[in-house]
Amino acid sequence: MPPSAPEEAPPVNVPTPQPMAVPPIDEKEVAPVPPETSAAPAQAKAPEAPQHRARFDVAVIQALDKVTAETLRFEAPVGKPIRYKTLVFTVRACERSMPDEPIEDSIAYVEVLSQPRPEPGFPALPPRQAFKGWMFASSPGLDPFEHPVYAAWLISCRAAAPAPGPAPAPAR
Repeated sequence: MPPSAPEEAPPVNVPTPQPMAVPPIDEKEVAPVPPETSAAPAQAKAPEAPQHRARFDVAVIQALDKVTAETLRFEAPVGKPIRYKTLVFTVRACERSMPDEPIEDSIAYVEVLSQPRPEPGFPALPPRQAFKGWMFASSPGLDPFEHPVYAAWLISCRAAAPAPGPAPAPAR
């Protein structure tokens, strides 16, 4: 006869303990709240307005043609479509992080359409959305812009250069 395993003891039935009653707290046991001590007269403090990120007019984007290894850094004004080969970039917003944020970063909301240039004698093909979302300059790998031929990422946000004014009159 093969050796048998030792028998296990049956589980012990332990009764569930009853909840304990918590005695009420007397007012004598609670310490009073100390009054505010400030040199200024007691006035209702106005809540601080939330700070907003600084918005900029231009996003600096770098694009890469994966086939030819050609790169191009270009400026895309907010709201104006910019073409790079078969891609059309439209920046909807470009901002920089607040000074109190832990990482200094530029952030842009970008829409990218894929639309080949029309061939002469043929109708233009309708554009297809290739990407729509936020791009982060400090983390170029976070944006899910995936294209078989091109890669693109945000470099920074900046203010638009002022338009050149009229030349100053020569001094006489």
